Amino acid sequence: ITAAELIGNRERVKQIKASDFTDERFGLPTILDILSELEKPGRDPRGEFQTASFAEGIHEIKDLEIGMILEGVVSNVANFGAFVDIGVHQDGLVHISALADKFVQDPRDVVKAGDVVKVKVLEVDVPRKRIALTMRLNDEAGAEKRGRQPENNSSPRSPNNNRGSLKNGKPQRERAPQNSAMADAFAKLKK
Repeated sequence: ITAAELIGNRERVKQIKASDFTDERFGLPTILDILSELEKPGRDPRGEFQTASFAEGIHEIKDLEIGMILEGVVSNVANFGAFVDIGVHQDGLVHISALADKFVQDPRDVVKAGDVVKVKVLEVDVPRKRIALTMRLNDEAGAEKRGRQPENNSSPRSPNNNRGSLKNGKPQRERAPQNSAMADAFAKLKK
């Protein structure tokens, strides 16, 4: 008897003696559940499964173009955003600030793994294999992100600000505090 012959065939299923199929792995209640499900043809107890339809011709990260709107599946959710599989063997990141048009405290409030979402490609960095995405489809792709500091040397976050003063074009070392044992020991060595 094949499984196809049993599905939906009540009379045939009723003829099966459940105790003949029990062993140390599968007990009588399990076998009875299986037999009762075989009586219900075509009924799948699982919820409806939704899949993303990946874009034609987009198979690798180099195929992506800024501004493309694609469908993808959320593969992971982190505190800083969500990773979305868009069919190029490299998940893209939707930053928490790009998940919705309103403030998002926790990305898990907006998306969960397995969700099918529409995203727009903001940035593609092929050498580093990084894809920046947004779920705010009205965002301009490639636009400078809000809140970024202008890149000039007078910025308080400039990497050159912590290097000490310049004397004769050469950086000078900052002096250690005078009243420490280590400073006194080095002072004696220099003499």
